Amino acid sequence: MFAEYGVLNFWTYVAGAIFLVLIPGPNTLFVLKNSVGRGVKYGYQAATAVFIGDAVLMFLAYAGVATLINTTPVLFNVVRYLGAGYLLWLGIKMLYTTFSHRESSPVQSAKKERGAVFKRALVLSLTNPKAILFYVSFFVQFIDVKSAHPGIAFFILATVLEIASFCYLSLIIFTGASLTRVIGTRQRLAKVGNSMIGLLFLGFAARLATMQ
Repeated sequence: MFAEYGVLNFWTYVAGAIFLVLIPGPNTLFVLKNSVGRGVKYGYQAATAVFIGDAVLMFLAYAGVATLINTTPVLFNVVRYLGAGYLLWLGIKMLYTTFSHRESSPVQSAKKERGAVFKRALVLSLTNPKAILFYVSFFVQFIDVKSAHPGIAFFILATVLEIASFCYLSLIIFTGASLTRVIGTRQRLAKVGNSMIGLLFLGFAARLATMQ
């Protein structure tokens, strides 16, 4: 399928893309957190930023920028430490917010968070060096470099990945939103959930900073 456009082993790619999308990571956790804490609207704000961030990274991979980062240790380390620092900041912020006793009204909270969720998710997505490595190393295995239109093949593979990501994140969003009522009436449960997500972000930051 799509062999005439330079795509190799399309269904093998689809299976691999779905498997990789299902692996939990910072983006998934951030979308889940906002879905549980704020509902479907904020969940899709975070998810939209992830889609845009992934699209930008895929375009950069096609343009060759990602390959440059991959082959230049200094540039890759800059992206890696930026990503680790941002994950660390998010984790600390989540833990601080969870255990601080300051509360704001729903209206004040909504105004404060307006646009912030999208920006945080976008930065989180764009500073993920593992995504850069994935788009460089994984995509090229399924593109016929001798094809007359390799850009079309790259676009097809990118579209498939975005669709798989959309379906999975939509499931995460609606599942998380369905838990909002339960968690909203159980503050202790909400604190435990937010604390676990915050600690996971700290763990992702440590792993990213120490990866080789």
